[in-house]
Amino acid sequence: MKKDAQGRIHFKIVFWGPSLSGKTTCLRWIYDEVTGLDKGGFTSVEDPTGRTLYFDYTPISATGKVIFDVYTVAGQKRHRHQRKIVLQGADGLIFVADSSRDQLQANLESLEELKGLLGDQLGTEIPLLILLNKRDLPDALEKNVMVEALKADSLPVYESIAIKGLGVKRAFQALSREVLLKRLYKQELMPKSA
Repeated sequence: MKKDAQGRIHFKIVFWGPSLSGKTTCLRWIYDEVTGLDKGGFTSVEDPTGRTLYFDYTPISATGKVIFDVYTVAGQKRHRHQRKIVLQGADGLIFVADSSRDQLQANLESLEELKGLLGDQLGTEIPLLILLNKRDLPDALEKNVMVEALKADSLPVYESIAIKGLGVKRAFQALSREVLLKRLYKQELMPKSA
């Protein structure tokens, strides 16, 4: 949380997860489709194939006084250093998990990396929400299997199909609320939901 020269309060939200889990798709859907929000430009640092190289970024505000600076990280293993830099100063995290059966290990490795970087702050000082994406895939793991594997039974877990926008806005609103409660109003984090 920081204040800018105009007195507006900025909170940093980061979409985290393995490569191709849908982080950019989630943020792009919010940017393109959600109405009633003030949005700045959409910055994307990507390679020629459209894969994120460093991060995606857009500022989003529902009021003139509070701005969410929203980032995604590059999920490829070789971008660990960049992810660590983007993560600095995060006020809240949405972990985007790929529901495909063959991506379970990649999800676990990405979540372990996040836990390694933030330690005890994760889910206590810094709100964390799990977004199970790609729920429409024919080989999607059952929700309870993913929750158990990710050890997320004490965290808020939402399901989504990011390419259609299903569940994305709801998850973003839930995390934004948690960030405001924790950072601005100093309230304890809410128990799991959805």
